Amino acid sequence: MKRSFVLALLSLFIFPIIVASQASGQLIQNPEELERMTEEAGTTANLGRVEVGQIAARGIQVVLGFLAIIFLGLTLMAGFQWMTAGGNEDQIKKAQATLKAAIIGLVIVLAAYTITYFVFANLPFSGPSGDGVTTSG
Repeated sequence: MKRSFVLALLSLFIFPIIVASQASGQLIQNPEELERMTEEAGTTANLGRVEVGQIAARGIQVVLGFLAIIFLGLTLMAGFQWMTAGGNEDQIKKAQATLKAAIIGLVIVLAAYTITYFVFANLPFSGPSGDGVTTSG
């Protein structure tokens, strides 16, 4: 039973690798076909042209968004901890320290977001592309 499960799991990973390597080998021999297939897939999916800078800016924007959510959660947790401290000085100090750390982290995230927005808005490859896709922000 264990052996068949391992073989089935292994085949899920091995067969796609074999097929992809065979397909890529054929496409490397014919790069025009690869370009045509890429353009066709992009047109079919209505993706338009996306520059590398736009992809990087979106990735950074998503990461910074997650960090902002984490710091918002820390702020709420510290506020709840402070409200339920019941006059216990140790819990109040711990909540204040968490709140200070969350505010400092939020300031860092906002500064990083501002810097990346400025940098990616002023890079030559991330200018307006005419398709309504923004770089960041």
